[in-house]
Amino acid sequence: MLKDFTPRLYQETILATAALKNTLVVLPTGMGKTGIALLLTVQRLKQRPGSKVLVVAPTKPLAEQHLCTFTQFLDLPENAFALFTGEVPPEKRASLWKDAQVIFSTPQGLENDVIGDKIDIKQVSLLVVDEAHRAVGDYSYVFLAKQYLRKAEWPRILALTASPGSDLEKIEEVCRNLQVEAVEIRTESDPDVAPYIQEVESETIKVELPENFKKIKQLFEQCIKCKLEILKTLGIKGSFMGKKDLLALQAQLHAQMAGGERDFDMMRAMSVLAEVMKAHHALELLETQGAFQLNRYLEGLYQEAVSGKTKAVKNLVADLSFKSAFILAQKLLEQKQEHPKIDALREFLIKEFEKNKMLKLILFTQYRDSAVRLAEELKKIPGAIAHIFVGQAKKGDTGLSQKKQGEMLDQFRDGLFNVLIATSVAEEGLDIPKVDLVVFYEPIPSVIRHIQRRGRTGRQEKGRVVIFMTKNTREEAYMWSARAKEKRMVRILEDLRKTMSFKLAPKQATLTSIPAGVKIFADYREKGSGVVKELVEQNVTVRLEMLQHADYLLSSRVAVELKLVDDFVSSLIDGRLLEQLKSAKKSFERPIIIIQGTQDIYAVRNVHPNSIRGMLATIMVSYGIPLIQTKDERDTAQLLIAIARREQDEDKKDFAPHADRKPATLQEQQEYVISAFPNIGLNLAKELLKYFKNVKNVMNATEEELTKVEGVGEKKAKGIKDIVDGEYKS
Repeated sequence: MLKDFTPRLYQETILATAALKNTLVVLPTGMGKTGIALLLTVQRLKQRPGSKVLVVAPTKPLAEQHLCTFTQFLDLPENAFALFTGEVPPEKRASLWKDAQVIFSTPQGLENDVIGDKIDIKQVSLLVVDEAHRAVGDYSYVFLAKQYLRKAEWPRILALTASPGSDLEKIEEVCRNLQVEAVEIRTESDPDVAPYIQEVESETIKVELPENFKKIKQLFEQCIKCKLEILKTLGIKGSFMGKKDLLALQAQLHAQMAGGERDFDMMRAMSVLAEVMKAHHALELLETQGAFQLNRYLEGLYQEAVSGKTKAVKNLVADLSFKSAFILAQKLLEQKQEHPKIDALREFLIKEFEKNKMLKLILFTQYRDSAVRLAEELKKIPGAIAHIFVGQAKKGDTGLSQKKQGEMLDQFRDGLFNVLIATSVAEEGLDIPKVDLVVFYEPIPSVIRHIQRRGRTGRQEKGRVVIFMTKNTREEAYMWSARAKEKRMVRILEDLRKTMSFKLAPKQATLTSIPAGVKIFADYREKGSGVVKELVEQNVTVRLEMLQHADYLLSSRVAVELKLVDDFVSSLIDGRLLEQLKSAKKSFERPIIIIQGTQDIYAVRNVHPNSIRGMLATIMVSYGIPLIQTKDERDTAQLLIAIARREQDEDKKDFAPHADRKPATLQEQQEYVISAFPNIGLNLAKELLKYFKNVKNVMNATEEELTKVEGVGEKKAKGIKDIVDGEYKS
């Protein structure tokens, strides 16, 4: 089954462990983690004939890269491989799943397939988790691994990463979430890896911040110091000069507010903290990026202060020190004074291209604005042909689709240009062979990202890493922090390899121990919620549908509108909830509202409690709709299950999303029928009926005729015709 692939000794050694236990493999970038996945794939498919192997990666380019590697080295027919991404429709994924032996997928779409029971992971004998350090919090890897370990007949997990992080708690979380039973780590100094390691030279180029930059720096620091003094008067203690400290304080204040502490001092503290964080970001741009990036950010703040209603922004731009810093920053731009790193980078690259006209390099920077500015400078360097490589568009910024990203990487590999100016999107896992030089425009404190960036060079031949750093700024701390964290990471992983000194979570309950047979329809917009995942965890059959008048349908008569506390109060105030309840009351015999969260309903907004009580009375008495409050997603899911089980045990009949009470009028019934088509809501149903006059004409219309109605595109028209003309197969 394996062809044209000769494993290295350390790959075979690691394979021996991974064949017996769920294993976390930590290898330097470019040292063949995918090769271990190949070897284990062959072994598992031979051991379990007819089983499948599932490889998950965080992005489409990474998933495609793994597909190329596996098709190159595995002697299997073409239809044995399948690629699942968000661009592949769910029905197509379900069809491909049946015949494929090795499936490559991004995790989000796959998660939806598992939730909707579109694919059966029971026959998967190996789950390969690439960039396994992401398996924390509510990232899709966590849910997928839990479901896989519960449902698979022969579960085995192979987790791959170059850097799981330097924090013991995070590494333990990754291991628990993936039920890791063994850790295999190799560093560049290990004797079985050393022969394959290419030498990577490291160099740091230090620059001094100019005096006029230092003056602006002092003004920002003065502004921040003043705001921190205000926080002290509000009972908030500490220096909080670092980004990590500020984020921790913000989380702490959010938690206190969620617990009901919403007095004036608490609200004021949150607002002042927001000012500190914005001033802190401006200071970081000044120290690490340059005048162009700083001014663009400051101008955005001043525009927001004029047009927006955020008190924090208005107060910040009114601060004397902040205003003075803004004026001086504008003068930097007018005088065309750049950050000294730009001149240093230009001089460095001119010399490098003079020495090597065939030089190929990646220039990493934190910010898109910096990427744009650096691209302008590189145009002036003889021999440099640069392109910007960024993620998909955000908030109006320019960006690259994943297809464009793939095309650009191919052009870079083929030598059509020689400088890739990249943000974080190029850090993770992408196979970019033969890069002579990696340049950090700024140091970064994250050990994971530092290792990922550095690993883009020295994969096949000797490489170099050059880091530009501004003296006496946070950049010095960032550089030393990354180095210290890397040493700590290696030490932690070595200890885990020897002892696995923490306890794994208990094995998942078996399916037979959980009551089955309950079916719940969930609106498709709830697919990423913790409630839906919790329902699946409890062995509930969840169907994702477009529900017009509810978030969850528990029987033919019971529908649930789910609101978080803050959204519940907001929807009461703006009238949204009453409109939703009118529709729910008209469509279902027993609508219910669940309010999720432990916050005090009367404290989340600045509204008199009696106003909220009056609205609650209207809902319960005038509308006859019960209100129930739950603590969290798990509590909500348990309540939904309890109601659904009671309803479905009594009813004994199957039900469907559109099996609610029939509308009273002929017009409503007509709207109801048309709104049941895929992606056709009530408003669009009305437009279709207005245009075609009756239901029959809508049914008989061609796809071209349907698209003449505003809001009906080719996809929606095709969906209607597929249902009208498609043969029913029982």
